[in-house]
Amino acid sequence: MKSKDNIINLEDFRVKEGNRISKVFTGRDRGKYVREKSRIDELETLYESVTIIIPDQIYSINPSFFEELLVNVVKKLGKEKFLAKFKFVSQGDYEYEMPLNQAVDRILKAQTAID
Repeated sequence: MKSKDNIINLEDFRVKEGNRISKVFTGRDRGKYVREKSRIDELETLYESVTIIIPDQIYSINPSFFEELLVNVVKKLGKEKFLAKFKFVSQGDYEYEMPLNQAVDRILKAQTAID
């Protein structure tokens, strides 16, 4: 099953105030908001792959944002299956790999510590 419905564009979740637009994604509360509004957990069950688009002119995405956004799908799939199923596309030059990997490792480490 492949359609535009399996795409989460973070542009849709940027904070906007008048003409100003946020250039960062930060915090667990924001990650949880995007997780719920994007229906990422549901998309994971419906599609063979899910694409997450990181918009142009993003300066930072904190690991805490990624952690809360991805917590359920990473716990369910594990690192390798998660990275195989979820594709990240940066429309600008933001390098998301380090905060993404930190978040995935933290999610799995926390799960291991609890289990």
